[in-house]
Amino acid sequence: MAWNEPGGGNQHDPWSGGGRGGSGGGGKGGGNQGPPDLDEALKKFQNKLNSMLGGRGGKRGGPGGKGGGGKPRNAFTLPGLLIVVALAIWAASGFYLVDQSERGVVLRFGKFQQVVTPGLHWNPPLIDDVRMVNVTRVRSLTQTQSMLTQDENIVEVEISAQYQVADPRNFVLNVRNPELSLENALDSALRHVVGGTDMIDILTSGREILGSSVASRLQSYLDSYGTGILLQTINVESTSPPDAVQDAFDDVIRAREDRQRTINQATAYANAIIPEAQGQAQRLVEQGQGYRESVVAEAKGQANRFNALLVQYELAPSIMRERLYLDALSEVFANTSKVMVDAADDSPLMVLPLGQRFSGGSAGSDASQQGQQDELDPRVLERMRSSQSSSSNSNSSNSGIRREGR
Repeated sequence: MAWNEPGGGNQHDPWSGGGRGGSGGGGKGGGNQGPPDLDEALKKFQNKLNSMLGGRGGKRGGPGGKGGGGKPRNAFTLPGLLIVVALAIWAASGFYLVDQSERGVVLRFGKFQQVVTPGLHWNPPLIDDVRMVNVTRVRSLTQTQSMLTQDENIVEVEISAQYQVADPRNFVLNVRNPELSLENALDSALRHVVGGTDMIDILTSGREILGSSVASRLQSYLDSYGTGILLQTINVESTSPPDAVQDAFDDVIRAREDRQRTINQATAYANAIIPEAQGQAQRLVEQGQGYRESVVAEAKGQANRFNALLVQYELAPSIMRERLYLDALSEVFANTSKVMVDAADDSPLMVLPLGQRFSGGSAGSDASQQGQQDELDPRVLERMRSSQSSSSNSNSSNSGIRREGR
């Protein structure tokens, strides 16, 4: 029969320590031992805690409700336990983790202690104050200001600065608000540089110089303040004149662009013409040098020829004189149509190439040839007619004078 069935003889659960008033035994002792009851275990823990805190550990009994057998209460046990728990919580809260991109500035009672590197660290809470600073992130600051130039004009300049934290200690301790200090220093440096530059340079070709000048001056300001900030770049985003004179400045810029374009065209034309002119000049110089060398060589040749004739003249003056005379006559009468014949009686007959002159030719030249024949001496004509038959077979074609030697 089940243990919980009505009317059964076994009215207690099988996990109990023993029967009540049964034949198996009396009281709580019994051979059937099971797991402890949850309520009983909780009650035992409560009694033990009460005994630690100084309360009475047993049940109350006896006359007057007075307990028996309990220990006297200890007044320092509970505060000590609370102190131990508080110390454990305080020590556990002192652990912190520093990221790879950060550095931790440790202040002990407000005084600088050290700069911690990435990793797990412990500092006593409420004593040390750890301030995290990101040293790898590039931060940016942008300003747009209207300011006066050196030539008393107003320009609007938009400028941006990129920077990093180079020294965490100076960034945290030296300046109360580093970003505000950077903003004020950037405005001061920009106004100083723009105030010493003409407006046209700021609007056109001087923007790069403006950016580099502002960067160097701003970095010197930050170093003197001890902000721990390192500038990366300074960019001049835009420069523009006031809106009232914007159209006039646009016209000026277009005129400057036209001027530069014209200069470039002239430069290109000069680069094309100058090499050509230099080539022509070099050619003329070389031609002059060649002509000089030819004239000098010809003069030297004539001088050598004259020296050679002089030697022969000294050996036979009369023969050389006659030869030079005949060479001069040959050279003079080589290009003329006149014929000179030495018709002396005692002189031998000269062979002249007159066959072609009087035998051939057109009809229109007969009259001129007849006039030339009339001018000759009759004795010469007679000899010419007698020798015409023999000279017709001659192969001479030149008009020079050949005279037989005496």
